[in-house]
Amino acid sequence: MSHHHSHNHGHGHCYGEGDDGHDHSNDITPALQSLLYSQIQFDSITTLNEATPKSGAAIVKKTYAERQNDEPELESDADEQLLMYIPFTGQVNVHSILIYTAPTPSAPKTLKLFKNRDDLDFSTASELKPTQTIEVPRPIPGTDVFEIPLNRAHWNATTSLSLFFEDNWSDGEEDVTNVGYIGLKGQFLALNREPVSFLYEAAANPNDHVAIPGVSGIGGRIMPGQ
Repeated sequence: MSHHHSHNHGHGHCYGEGDDGHDHSNDITPALQSLLYSQIQFDSITTLNEATPKSGAAIVKKTYAERQNDEPELESDADEQLLMYIPFTGQVNVHSILIYTAPTPSAPKTLKLFKNRDDLDFSTASELKPTQTIEVPRPIPGTDVFEIPLNRAHWNATTSLSLFFEDNWSDGEEDVTNVGYIGLKGQFLALNREPVSFLYEAAANPNDHVAIPGVSGIGGRIMPGQ
């Protein structure tokens, strides 16, 4: 996925010049190591109040190398608020959220995050206590993606993440919010969970039926002939 970016996306976007070429070669590998990109169910992402259908899913689907591309971009419609639902293919621990926005007053400010809620609308998102609230830093010209660490204790065994962009940096003057890229970092759990617990249970079963004092003292092995 990542080897094509240096050729296909250098058509006039703001990141095509300068020293950014060094950033890709030095930083892209560690940045990708813990991205939850392949664990996101892109087809099931929903975004309320998006001006262009599927644009919310499109900015999550951008690769890390494409994070500063002008298009696609998520833009709010009726007012400055956006509500995005991102489901995962299994359980993940979310460590941080990556956000890139152009340096304008329409960049998002207050972001409320909800864990494992697939039933939110704007009224419930406004009333419910979020799992965590973060303030997205105000971007200035020349800034790259913001990586905002989350409180890891709140984000274990996450199957979906809802992002409620409540306001932007215009202090109420701009009723359009724009977001260019969203990425998520963390650990994916589902692949090694079930086989491990199954093997433990299978291995424990023979011992369950043998009530010999001291068996556990020799490592739980059943000696021949017993």
